Amino acid sequence: MKVEERRSVDRRAAVHAALGDPVRLQIIDRLVLADRSPGELQLELEVSSNLMAHHLRTLENAGLLRRHRSEADRRRSYLRLTRDGLDGLMPGTMISAPRVVFVCTANSARSQLADALWHQVSGVPSTSAGTHPADRIAREALRTARRHHLELTDAAPRALVSVAHPGDLVITVCDRAHEELGDGGLHWSVPDPVTAGTRAAFEEAFELLADRVEDLAPRIAAA
Repeated sequence: MKVEERRSVDRRAAVHAALGDPVRLQIIDRLVLADRSPGELQLELEVSSNLMAHHLRTLENAGLLRRHRSEADRRRSYLRLTRDGLDGLMPGTMISAPRVVFVCTANSARSQLADALWHQVSGVPSTSAGTHPADRIAREALRTARRHHLELTDAAPRALVSVAHPGDLVITVCDRAHEELGDGGLHWSVPDPVTAGTRAAFEEAFELLADRVEDLAPRIAAA
């Protein structure tokens, strides 16, 4: 057996072994659409903190998960699936919604970019909003949109309370907004590029959002 083939087989075997537990499969199912903190998973799956830590280590060692600290509460971390970790194995989760609402704190960068990306790939209506909207959209967000040939429609920041409709699928793209709003909807833990203010930070946020939108769009059907 060739070295590359052997590595591929070993990798697949490690993934299957990591998934060979009902709790770990449930963890993966919950991370397909949104990021979760270990505490949120522990409550949802009703397992002890020690057992949850063991399952998460197993999944991380198999290259299936990544984690990073919350920007709102540094004691909290969020878990996300590695993008290629489940190639060929991703559960076919589907949900329906009349509209998608992308939410961050200021509605000045991440949620605006996510909304513009969504318009490119999905026929399901979408918009964006903020829990504490800024006066204007971040200039570097506008530059980032232009670099990627995106049109930021209805770009003026708006408050979530003035935008939300019953039945909306709310997707928070900001740890602070997620932790303020609590459970419900989906969460993507995307670092705030406005804090750094650099082109590199905005490009990193854009790439994360683009990947998440591309992965989610085929799983959302119009209600």
